[in-house]
Amino acid sequence: MDSIIAIDLGLKRIGLALSSGVAIVTPLPAIKRKNRNQAANDVKKVLNEYGVTTVVIGIPMGSTTEDEMRRRVEHFMNLVDFKGEIAYQDESHSSQEAEALMKGEIRYKRDGRIDSLSAKIILERYLKLI
Repeated sequence: MDSIIAIDLGLKRIGLALSSGVAIVTPLPAIKRKNRNQAANDVKKVLNEYGVTTVVIGIPMGSTTEDEMRRRVEHFMNLVDFKGEIAYQDESHSSQEAEALMKGEIRYKRDGRIDSLSAKIILERYLKLI
């Protein structure tokens, strides 16, 4: 079955989560963002590595920034040069949910785990809808 990756696109880190056609979603290591081109190339490598056919990108739907975020995401995905399907999923409160999941588990660090857990939540929401 097809591989789907969710992206939680941030200015410092890009969270990633993978589903290979089953209901199990696995967080992947986040990409540390140094600049746009480096980030786009690193995302492209991951998409190629897993043979991804669909990318699900979290955006804050219904917010005043939704259109601006869509525009930024479209620009970023043009840099990635991804030819598959791109879907948008509401990411509202996914970071807070991810932080709540990590409380008590491990000390909170800015190492990308929260970002990839957010991507996992975004992908789980998407999979419930399809």
